Amino acid sequence: MSSEQAALEEGSRDHFWLARAHSRRDELIIRAISSFPQPDSTTRKRMPTSTAGSTQGDSEDTCVICLSPVTERATASPCNHYTFDFVCLVSWLQQRSTCPLCKAQVAAVQYDWRSPTDYKSYTVQRTHPPTNASHSRTDRPGSLFAPYGLPSRPRGPRRPYSPPIEDVALRRRRDVYRRKLYSMHVGSNRFSGYRDISPRLIANSPELQSKARAWIRRELRVFTYLHTESEASSSHAVTTSSNAEFLLSYIVSILKMVDLRASNGHAENLLAEYLGRENSKLFLHELNNWLRSPFTKVEAWDREVQYQEDLELD
Repeated sequence: MSSEQAALEEGSRDHFWLARAHSRRDELIIRAISSFPQPDSTTRKRMPTSTAGSTQGDSEDTCVICLSPVTERATASPCNHYTFDFVCLVSWLQQRSTCPLCKAQVAAVQYDWRSPTDYKSYTVQRTHPPTNASHSRTDRPGSLFAPYGLPSRPRGPRRPYSPPIEDVALRRRRDVYRRKLYSMHVGSNRFSGYRDISPRLIANSPELQSKARAWIRRELRVFTYLHTESEASSSHAVTTSSNAEFLLSYIVSILKMVDLRASNGHAENLLAEYLGRENSKLFLHELNNWLRSPFTKVEAWDREVQYQEDLELD
């Protein structure tokens, strides 16, 4: 065979494999696009079938925002797209209140599905382009919560308020945040009972998730603006209670996805909009130490946790 014929044959083989690769690429693109779920034609709310335990394709279990496996599925309403992780979708909607897939306005995020009729719903505040008139309101630190449906931190003159009698543990926790005290580190070993944790470990452990919820539910009581004051109306009481429950689910979802100790501070960034930067840093430090600990009761951890300074006791 001459060198010209060999070169021609080699070029034909290259052309064949290149064409085959392009065909395979096109096939994968078409399959990926067709796998995106389409919104229902009716207004009936539905539960994503994958949350009911049925087997779905890998593409349906991947968040279209972060391209990582879905750990806490969320549904955008009313378009009913559901290929989102809860943390990703809520973070997206804080910047723009439209569905990442179809660009329709999202009115609510449905999450924590237990059945087609048993789920939680988070109301989405519609975003607007920034204007000069709105800068004076949104640039103030106390207004961080208003765009996302959470109550602003108290500022300015207020009517006198007498809080209910608190237990000692809650006063101690408020003292921790007031003085910015960080609990002392305990090494991971068989004597201390402390262990290292990771997002994967938490995502695969209902026990750790339950443990996290118990501590978070108590700790959020430290932040009074998340809860109802005695003089508040019943409608406001429902709103503030919903805010605390939303944050509870939101933080547990973060635990399943993000390493609390990561140097990039991603978990802190996700939480800072709600608790403030310094409080978020301290909150996550304390939560990490609680989850690492061998204690199953928050009260037991309260008795044993150590700080560089003594806490308020009365």
